[in-house]
Amino acid sequence: ATAWMVLTHWGEHHRFRTSFYLDESTHTLWIKGSGDPYLISEELDVVARNIRQKGLTQIKAIGIDTSLFQPNLLLPGTGTSDNPYDAVPTAVAANFNTVAIKTVDKQVVSAELITPLTAYAESLARLHRSRELRINTGPNPHNAETYFAELLAAFLMKNGVAVASQIVFGQHPNKPVFYEHVNTKTLGEILRSMLKYSTNFVANQLILVLSAEHFNRPANALDVKLYMEDTLSRKFGWKGFVLEDGAGLSHNNLLSPKQLTELLLEFRKWKHLLPEIERGIYAKTGTLTGVSALAGYLVKGGNWQPFAIQMNDPVPHNLRNRIALELFEHQ
Repeated sequence: ATAWMVLTHWGEHHRFRTSFYLDESTHTLWIKGSGDPYLISEELDVVARNIRQKGLTQIKAIGIDTSLFQPNLLLPGTGTSDNPYDAVPTAVAANFNTVAIKTVDKQVVSAELITPLTAYAESLARLHRSRELRINTGPNPHNAETYFAELLAAFLMKNGVAVASQIVFGQHPNKPVFYEHVNTKTLGEILRSMLKYSTNFVANQLILVLSAEHFNRPANALDVKLYMEDTLSRKFGWKGFVLEDGAGLSHNNLLSPKQLTELLLEFRKWKHLLPEIERGIYAKTGTLTGVSALAGYLVKGGNWQPFAIQMNDPVPHNLRNRIALELFEHQ
């Protein structure tokens, strides 16, 4: 549902933009958070390289403007554990608000070759004392925002910009944009990855940004619910359904297989974004405690037939695939 809404609104070739401002009086580089869900390390390296090429050689502070999202924003199902799929959404976010770290010869190092080890990441490693782990940045959005600033500083220094350790939060200065970063990935590329790997963080970021744009106010949980339910009701005439988040993590969500197949009929123009999970079956999984679901297309002879399977009981993990294969053989 989230993929359909953002594709309908922005289009497959949309790219997220993030604006940077330079306050020369305080030597602060400000970032206005845009909710871009795909500012991974590789992207931040490009950001830092481009900023250095604009002539910046030294800053005393990094400023973070998070006003696009409501302060301390949480969506249902996020922030309940340290697992990557529970990462909280934030206006500025690096690496899906997750940290990958490991210990080698009693030394904490980054578990990703391209990602520098920051002070916050090291503090998580000391806290968990695990040989190798990937965890989210915790339920407090401020941690994720701080981690973003630390990573940006590390990449700036890698690219030749001297950076002091100060991080400030507030509203960006009323100055012309110093640098506008256009993400190297299109929305379609982001969604293809999201649908394949079930990246809950990306789905929630997308719907928050979309709702903030629609209501022209800071993104919040109530607006997400209002936007999703109103958009789908107007398009399909649905009644008696509930959607509280973009990722499907809320146990209050209610959507029927019939509604999913109606949605899939409309999604056919973007069917190429779904992964092939079995021969001739292109679909998206859905898993919660006590819930197992699979929805997508059965493909034979160029005919893409939508299907949806939902089981609100504890069942074997591969049962949904076995049912889909039976449907495929007998369609």
